[in-house]
Amino acid sequence: MMTFLGIIAVLIAAIIVRTIRILREYERGVIFQLGRFYKVKGPGLILVIPAIQQMVRIDLRLVTMDVPSQDVISQDNVSVKVNAVIYFRVIDPEKAVINVEQYFNATSQLAQTTLRSVLGKHDLDEMLSERDKLNADIQNILDVHTDQWGIKVSNVEIKHVDIDESMIRAIAQQAEAERARRSKVIHAEGEMQAAENLVKAAQRLSADPRAIQLRYLQTLASMTQHGHASTIVFPMPMDLLDILTKKDEKTEKAGSL
Repeated sequence: MMTFLGIIAVLIAAIIVRTIRILREYERGVIFQLGRFYKVKGPGLILVIPAIQQMVRIDLRLVTMDVPSQDVISQDNVSVKVNAVIYFRVIDPEKAVINVEQYFNATSQLAQTTLRSVLGKHDLDEMLSERDKLNADIQNILDVHTDQWGIKVSNVEIKHVDIDESMIRAIAQQAEAERARRSKVIHAEGEMQAAENLVKAAQRLSADPRAIQLRYLQTLASMTQHGHASTIVFPMPMDLLDILTKKDEKTEKAGSL
């Protein structure tokens, strides 16, 4: 009799153990009753009827998933290797269990194909300089497709864009040529501005003959401030030269008379 009661007690304890489930705050239990979806339970203490109900445990925490390196051919026919990381979480446990088998693997495969598809539509320069825009485009596409799986893609980050060594040298040469071009353009613009200013200064000085005399005096004063000049050649004003020339001509005419 005691043995029989002991067996009954063990069976009851086993049933209670299989019936009582404890789910953490970040977990939910998708309950199926006789094979049909019943409800989502949790967190805390829940009851699952053995042989009638089955539970699938789902984690609601944010998942960080590395996307393996993908071979991508850009729009300008440059072959690169790109890898990324995506952040997603389950927001609808029912869809994550019923609508897709192994949602983690499905999201990973979708991320790989989307990465190749989106980056293949852009040039290499855009891959290197517009990562924020590309990240947003990939995230939006993934979010739309994974919504039916009860998954929310919160962020996508392109980690590395690996380029062939020969292409790196070509890019460096291109960048150097671009810097040289900009330097020449800036130098030419500076020369043009300087020439325009010189023309304006000449026009302003030629408006009054006394202005050029003042400019001569300023130049002379600046040269004597350094204390190293021993001989200073001071140019003769052209108007004075004209006056002397006319005076000589008059003297010659008077002598001939």
